[in-house]
Amino acid sequence: MSDVYIVEACRSAIGKRGKGLAGLKPADLLGAVQQAALERGNVSPGDVDQVVGGCVSQVGEQTFNIARIAWLSQGLPLEVPSTTVDAQCGSSQQATSIATTMVASEIENVVMACCVEMMSRVPLGSAMKDGNPMGKEYGNLYQPTSQFMGAAMIAEEYQITRQDTDQFGLDSQNKAINAWKENRFDREIVPIEAPVLNEKFEPTSQTRIIDRDEGLRETTLESLANLDPVPGQQIHTAGSSSQVSDGAAAVIMASEKACENYDLKPRAKIVATTLVGVDPVTMLKGPIPATRKVLERAGLSMDDIDIFEVNEAFASVVLAWQKDVGANPERVNVNGGAIALGHPTGSTGARLITTALHELERRNGKYALIAMCCGGGLGTGTIIERL
Repeated sequence: MSDVYIVEACRSAIGKRGKGLAGLKPADLLGAVQQAALERGNVSPGDVDQVVGGCVSQVGEQTFNIARIAWLSQGLPLEVPSTTVDAQCGSSQQATSIATTMVASEIENVVMACCVEMMSRVPLGSAMKDGNPMGKEYGNLYQPTSQFMGAAMIAEEYQITRQDTDQFGLDSQNKAINAWKENRFDREIVPIEAPVLNEKFEPTSQTRIIDRDEGLRETTLESLANLDPVPGQQIHTAGSSSQVSDGAAAVIMASEKACENYDLKPRAKIVATTLVGVDPVTMLKGPIPATRKVLERAGLSMDDIDIFEVNEAFASVVLAWQKDVGANPERVNVNGGAIALGHPTGSTGARLITTALHELERRNGKYALIAMCCGGGLGTGTIIERL
């Protein structure tokens, strides 16, 4: 088995729904990030053996193997094959796990994991517009629930209050605002030229550069307390839930042999990865067993991890995870998370890995653990080691 090294990781800024990135086709956004990852990592496109992409709503503009369409749209070598996977919100983290397996097993030497989700153009749930996949037999086994309901059930189980989630939402915003003030995200961002939209949501001939996350907003506990809860529960509001967003990211992984042969600089090593299944009714508890499993595989403890990136789908997901695994909150989502920055569903996993790598480098840390909850009852986990 070969060690697996990250030689580059970058992302677009995260665009708000209908705002900065919304005038771009998904393939054009992802293609620009793919190209930037190759250039920044000094990786020749022809040396890439495979591309594995993540995307949740694989319909309309995001269908027909969007990772491949994006690659070809940049004029990159047609001989390089691509696959697009769906593990719901964990899609791109699972893409990195698949890429890791290919390199570790020496099937391939250089693999790009990438992702895109343009929720402005392809809303979440679009793939189920013409039919629900959960038939009678599924309903006989499991109660169909929404992620909103799952988040509320988790809050009840772990005795998480509305005040807890409001405070968490405020902290996420404040940490993200501080991170941008200190330019912590600058190195990981790929500036994207995007059309300016008119009032009819149509692209104009004008363009602008999008190089800053658009979801940040200054708020207070008093303001958050006045927000109405999401339908069907009393715990979460728009201020303690992830934002509908647009974004793309890419992570290039290589074997030791490839790094030597192609003169690539390893920046981190993939220590362990996992994908776990959990109860699809509460749905969002996946980060808890994923964390335990990936730590066991790595032979590490919680105390060994310098920073955690756990997706803020809802505040209760991260708060429950913290309680269950005993995480130090000061090491969790130190630059804010999806509540402040946004959550372009299938794109977030690779974005979290990208952010974790750059933050380890900024603070000279050693290990980062990245985990996500996923629709349908899944959890992803990855540990990286900075070199």
